[in-house]
Amino acid sequence: MLRRSFFALCLGALTSALLAGPAAAVPPLTVGLIPAEDSQAMLENSKAVIDSLQQQLGMPVKPFIATDYNGIIEALRSRKLDVAYLGPFSYVLASSVANVEAFAVAETKKSGRSFYKSLIITRKESGLQNLEQLKGRTMAFVDPSSASGHLFPSAGLQKLNIDPNKYFSRVIFSGSHDASILAVANKKVDAAAVADRILAAAVAKGVVQQSELNVVWTSPDIPESPMVWRKDLDPALKQKIAAAFAGIKDVKWGDQGVLNGFVPTTDGAYDVVRETAKILNLDLKAMK
Repeated sequence: MLRRSFFALCLGALTSALLAGPAAAVPPLTVGLIPAEDSQAMLENSKAVIDSLQQQLGMPVKPFIATDYNGIIEALRSRKLDVAYLGPFSYVLASSVANVEAFAVAETKKSGRSFYKSLIITRKESGLQNLEQLKGRTMAFVDPSSASGHLFPSAGLQKLNIDPNKYFSRVIFSGSHDASILAVANKKVDAAAVADRILAAAVAKGVVQQSELNVVWTSPDIPESPMVWRKDLDPALKQKIAAAFAGIKDVKWGDQGVLNGFVPTTDGAYDVVRETAKILNLDLKAMK
């Protein structure tokens, strides 16, 4: 009798499990990455961070790389992304059109800082050593939404009464910092605006030689690119995400090198970017 009761109990449990179907899969945390490098390089250089997040969170983490900054912003706005790594200006733009906020910035062992600079570079052999000599020449920016690759250098030029659209014979948007660096190195353009840390990474990889380049302009400090999340994420999940990013140490992060970790930041840290946008008379909401 006991055996029959035990058998019936097991059969009932098995039947209930079968009727219920397979356990629902845990939805992945989707993380958007800005196209600072080509897509494959960005995925490879972000693998250690993604793997660390998965291990700490105990859930799948799915990276997503768009072809440009607006692709990440649109994915955040349509709630296809949970977390994203954005440039300072693309974050300010995203915060004006999507329900997002900055929560952390990367701090690397090499720089030990949470800011960087924009540079305008030329080839040394061109003889172009200052901004005055760039009049009538060709210029590469990265992306309309790039802080170091467009916003800050454009504002800096305007402070010097230089209108980029009139001052240069041709202006292009290359799509990435690496592409802009190569455009200068390969004589496709006379000058380009790029982030100092990405140029340093290109030099370290042997893509270009520092001795072959001139720096003809340097920006003030720009707050580092933030990690952002959708404000409507579950508060408990936000706490886990913040803790997981804080716990990522001693791994390589894209073009920035080895991480000390991610340190907290706030939306207010990017007011300097908003002020710079005002110099350019940019209507942030109209840009999306």
